[in-house]
Amino acid sequence: MTATTRASGSAERWGAAWGAQPEGWAATEEQQLPTYEEALRRVRLEPGWRVLDVGCGSGVFLRAAADRGAEVYGLDAARTLVEIAAARVPEADLRVGDIEFLPYGDDSFDLVTGFNSFFFAADMTAALREAGRVAKPGDPVVIQVWGHPERCDLTAMLGAVAPLRPQEGQTGPSLHEPGVLEEIAAEAGLAREDAFDLSWAYEFADQGALVQAMLSAGGVVEAVRESGEEAVRDAILDPLKPFRTESGRYRLENEWHYVIARP
Repeated sequence: MTATTRASGSAERWGAAWGAQPEGWAATEEQQLPTYEEALRRVRLEPGWRVLDVGCGSGVFLRAAADRGAEVYGLDAARTLVEIAAARVPEADLRVGDIEFLPYGDDSFDLVTGFNSFFFAADMTAALREAGRVAKPGDPVVIQVWGHPERCDLTAMLGAVAPLRPQEGQTGPSLHEPGVLEEIAAEAGLAREDAFDLSWAYEFADQGALVQAMLSAGGVVEAVRESGEEAVRDAILDPLKPFRTESGRYRLENEWHYVIARP
């Protein structure tokens, strides 16, 4: 089931960006399954839990949770990604909307997750406060962000693309620093229970697959619209040359930082 809710915060901007190349992102997101499975392992998901994924993308996490017996719900700003999620997880309750204004009642979910999504909010504290509001008291909220830049092979590419993007409203780079994410969560009324890092790699068969994947990311889409695809392609490929193997494949190791908190 899908529905649309009124976009009042950051949804209009990011829905257009992340929804521009949905098939490319859906294929890339499939590679992120191990990062989702680690979160499910940490929270000890039980069958029957009501689970909300905030910024659910193409539904890879929701599929994993549903396969473990959860009742799954998802919200994303990009209608085209929600449509892919609906095909991947037809039993899910899916909505197009804004992460700062969640269309659910208080104390509705046994688990709320946000994988590289909460920091796209115009007000991240407000988005986390909403996540805490819809979680049942004492139940987990999982927050995932990028890890330390020196341990992310994508850092150089992201740095090269950044000047090609609109400068207004870009997200801050310091969420990986010790205590920063925990402090924002605390401001939102969430108490940290656990924090951990996880390393994992994207792999792409060739240059074409790499470019297609990178061009599907919301920030890169904005760069293409601002500066043109040719300039953005160069900004993608030049910094990533060191990660091309003799066979022509690319392997990009990255780190993710997680906080599990409870309202």
